[in-house]
Amino acid sequence: MQQVYNITDFGAQRDSGVLATSAINEAIAAASGEGGGRVYIPAGRFESGAIFLKSNIELHLSPGAVLSFSTDQADYPVVASRWEGVRQQVYASCIYGSDLVNISITGSGTLEGNGGPWWDVFRNRREELAYPRPKLISFDRCSRVTIKDVTLLNSPSWTVNPIECSNITVDNVSILNPADSPNTDGINPESCSGVRISNCSIDVGDDCIAIKAGTEDTAERIPCENITITNCTMAHGHGGVVLGSEMSGDIRNVVISNCIFKETDRGIRMKSRRGRGGTIEDIRISNIVMDHVLCPFTMNLYYFCGPRGKEKYVWDKNPYPVTDETPCFRRVHFANITARNVHAAAGFLYGLAEQYVSEITFSNVDISMAENAVPGHPDMMTGMENMHNRGFYLGNVRDVKFHQVTVENHEGPAFYIENGDRVELTGCESRNTRKPEQLEERVTLTGIDLNLKE
Repeated sequence: MQQVYNITDFGAQRDSGVLATSAINEAIAAASGEGGGRVYIPAGRFESGAIFLKSNIELHLSPGAVLSFSTDQADYPVVASRWEGVRQQVYASCIYGSDLVNISITGSGTLEGNGGPWWDVFRNRREELAYPRPKLISFDRCSRVTIKDVTLLNSPSWTVNPIECSNITVDNVSILNPADSPNTDGINPESCSGVRISNCSIDVGDDCIAIKAGTEDTAERIPCENITITNCTMAHGHGGVVLGSEMSGDIRNVVISNCIFKETDRGIRMKSRRGRGGTIEDIRISNIVMDHVLCPFTMNLYYFCGPRGKEKYVWDKNPYPVTDETPCFRRVHFANITARNVHAAAGFLYGLAEQYVSEITFSNVDISMAENAVPGHPDMMTGMENMHNRGFYLGNVRDVKFHQVTVENHEGPAFYIENGDRVELTGCESRNTRKPEQLEERVTLTGIDLNLKE
């Protein structure tokens, strides 16, 4: 029988406003001293600062339990971890651990991050933050990590961020951060392997799920790989599932299926730029429904946000020598996807002049543009103008195949392609186009079977 350590037996006081940090960490230490066990948080509201897990510990929140985290910087010890891909000193996450095995956070209770004051300081008084904000849950170099059934609210920054971890399960988790909250990504596996994200509801102020692998400033290049994302609903935020722009260690072997995106800026988004290096490859996306997104698919190798993003080396459209600093997107496959009420463009794929986006397929994809589309940027690239009701916009692409792809209610061509090599369209259809249909001429097209309807 599993040993249970109730935090109230260690002095935690419910609904009192008194910090239970010491009581919770003492319960964890007691369980660890016996080889492991369940640390139990009963119904009621408990206030806490940073909690440090240990190996073989399950932190279990019972129904009605709320673990509410302090907004005082003094309640968060400083640890060495990654922040936006770079290892540095940061405030410990609300729940944190490093170099652990067999850890879990379970139960149908709630973790309340109380992010409001943190967001306010970040927006208006950054000099008052001695170190980067806490995340709600983050682990470094841990193995066999489980987060299941809990509700996560108002994270100070990223909500769930395993770093250099392996064998990770995130299941039936609800994440809710306000749509205007800064950098409150939902689930961000970073340089991890063996990640399973399923049955989650994510509504946040930044990317719902972002897969990352460090930047050019990350000392160790560790891939993020072997990832499955399935049966999730995602709302608001800048992207449904995002790969990059921190991808210097490579992102590969990712399967995304059976998901719904609602009012995310982009749907599936891949982004990087010169200087980052790394490869995104062997990605499969299928059985997705999107509604009211700015752009369902983006693959952008001229992404300009972040340090050095505005330098000529990043935005220059002339070809540069291919080096270890040249990022690469290849072998990405989309199938069985519906997108309704799309605003900017049906898709935006733009490779580097020296490194084309390559080996991409779209199969059985149905896209309908919004009647009253709000203009916007399909992705963040210097010189990109606002668009609305555009079809697929492709630049610097090679070996791209569209099979049974429908674009409806668009202006201009359904497929605008510049600097394309071996682009194939079969069984594709343009419906209710607002202008005469045409194809951009600067492209090598093969196997065309394009049914165009006015």
